[in-house]
Amino acid sequence: MSAMKFCRECNNILYPKEEKGRRVLLFACRNCEHQEVADNNCVYHHEVQHAATERTQVLQDVASDPTLPRTKEARCAACGHGEAVFFQATARGEEGMTLFFVCCNLSCGNRWRE
Repeated sequence: MSAMKFCRECNNILYPKEEKGRRVLLFACRNCEHQEVADNNCVYHHEVQHAATERTQVLQDVASDPTLPRTKEARCAACGHGEAVFFQATARGEEGMTLFFVCCNLSCGNRWRE
């Protein structure tokens, strides 16, 4: 794709314009009558770049979140506490949903999944 074009007569910017009869793309000056045929039919090209650095993070204070469900059937392997909050999310590199647990012992905060 070419850079911006400028008028040879008055140095103003040239804008893309279609000549429908001949089916030709032109660059035309809005200040004077100068026009020139475009050497390329691409007027604008926008390339989108995706960043794959976004990751889901489980914060330490989810154990005190009152909106998350709790269970007394999951025992923490780190401290032995008998209560944990749980939620479902997609695990990195895996398809489908994974069940995540966070220990409710505020001094522990251990995280595990099943």
